[in-house]
Amino acid sequence: MLVDLRIRNYALIEQLELRPSALLNIITGETGAGKSIMLGAIGLLLGNRADSRMLFDTEKKCVIEGQFDISSYQLQDIFESEDLDYDTQCILRREISPAGKSRAFVNDTPVTLETLRHIGANLMDIHSQHDTLLLGDAVFQLNLLDLYAGLVPTRGQYSSAYRQYRKLEADLKSVENQVAQANKELDYHSFLLNELEEARLDNEQQDELEQEVKQLEHAEEIKFKLTHALHSLSEGEYCATSSLKEAATLLGQIAPYADVFGDLKARLDSCLIELHDIAAEAEAAERRTEGDPARIDELQSRLNVIYNLQRKHQVRDIVALLNLRDELRDKVGSVLNLDKQISRLRRDADAALATVTKLATRLSEARRKSFPKFEKELVALLADLGMPNSRLVVQHQTGAPSTSGIDIISILFTANKGAQPQTLSKAASGGEFSRLMLCIKYMLADKTALPTIVFDEIDTGISGEIAVKVGRMMQQMAQKHQLIAISHLPQMAAAGDAHYFVYKQDRADRTVSCIRQLNLEERISEIAHMIAGANPSQHAFQSARELLAMRGEELVG
Repeated sequence: MLVDLRIRNYALIEQLELRPSALLNIITGETGAGKSIMLGAIGLLLGNRADSRMLFDTEKKCVIEGQFDISSYQLQDIFESEDLDYDTQCILRREISPAGKSRAFVNDTPVTLETLRHIGANLMDIHSQHDTLLLGDAVFQLNLLDLYAGLVPTRGQYSSAYRQYRKLEADLKSVENQVAQANKELDYHSFLLNELEEARLDNEQQDELEQEVKQLEHAEEIKFKLTHALHSLSEGEYCATSSLKEAATLLGQIAPYADVFGDLKARLDSCLIELHDIAAEAEAAERRTEGDPARIDELQSRLNVIYNLQRKHQVRDIVALLNLRDELRDKVGSVLNLDKQISRLRRDADAALATVTKLATRLSEARRKSFPKFEKELVALLADLGMPNSRLVVQHQTGAPSTSGIDIISILFTANKGAQPQTLSKAASGGEFSRLMLCIKYMLADKTALPTIVFDEIDTGISGEIAVKVGRMMQQMAQKHQLIAISHLPQMAAAGDAHYFVYKQDRADRTVSCIRQLNLEERISEIAHMIAGANPSQHAFQSARELLAMRGEELVG
């Protein structure tokens, strides 16, 4: 429940603190005094959008802070899901800077607005006229009925299965689109692949092929020049090897006279060895070199195939062609693999749909069983609130599985005897809507775990004895939930365990909004003013005392 609410620098509120009772808290005050402003501040605390134009002093930041005692509620999982430390005392804080920057905190830990909304939604429920409008929405009605029937866990199980089914369906559609696209390209990819396969490419070196062609094309020139090189090296009368041998012999003869001559001879002997090796390799090359027109044609044909493929695919080497071939193999082969994947996904999707259908049928049966009890209990409550001729019917039909099941429902209502129930948007007036929503909230009070419920003028359109009954109903709800109700009815004001009065205070420079808790005598005076206006009579004061006495207040005087 809400233990402490502090608002600073928001709209007409310079500074405000509210420490509500754990039971029923009533807030009254003159029109425009700031009751709705306080609700707006609470909305910011629960994650609503901020606007720097709402700052009381545009030079200072706005701070709204609420402390909640959540020791009696099982909210540990909620905090764990948001990666927040759990504490039985939870503090929500919202700050808005003059520049419009907004910051949110949970127990002094900075959080996103989404996290603040998630946490806040489990701490407070603000019922306003907007909720009354929502009552006409089919999805909102179905959510109410599921909550009433205790089917939230069952619906959660169904929703999980439905999401899994939809995911499989989406995956199946995606793969089917891939197959359709792949089939469009299959013929072209197969043609390219066959062309590359027929080329029988391997890791051969293109530059070696090109070099061999050059050698064969110039074989005669090569052989002639190798022959002349051999003559100069080792076969001619004055060949290089003969001259070097003679020089080596001469150096050997003078080697005893100085070490340097021996070193020179040794180096020359090394040159002779290298020269003999060169001559031997040149001779072998000369013997191998022969013109071969057939081999030239073969190599040229091979290179032409490679060149054509490189030009076609805009690549520069055989490695790139091999990579392209492997990619085409994967693309062509993937069509078959995708067909297998489609078969598996279709099988899984069919199984998931069977599960969804089974769970949806079970959920639908449980919902239908709860409708008569819901209708009977709600009509009885409405009769107690001055609507004895009310009739309410939950109209039901089934459709295709959706996020909420296979049920399509509409709550039909009439408050008039002999009239046929119609959709809520056509059948209910503002006051009837308010009473209808209050009765539903009352019925759901035992089935929710919200620490605090806030009602914004839920008593619209009612008065007299009906207002007294509404007050009693809210007193009963307050035994299980902390209630905060903004009201303009004296009967409601008298029903509260705590009564707060919102008022405007005029200062020299501006008007500010304030709130204070009323003591017994102040409550009598305020209720008397609510009954009779600015100058209440003694009869109005007596009526105020009687209203308070109805809830067991001990009066003095």
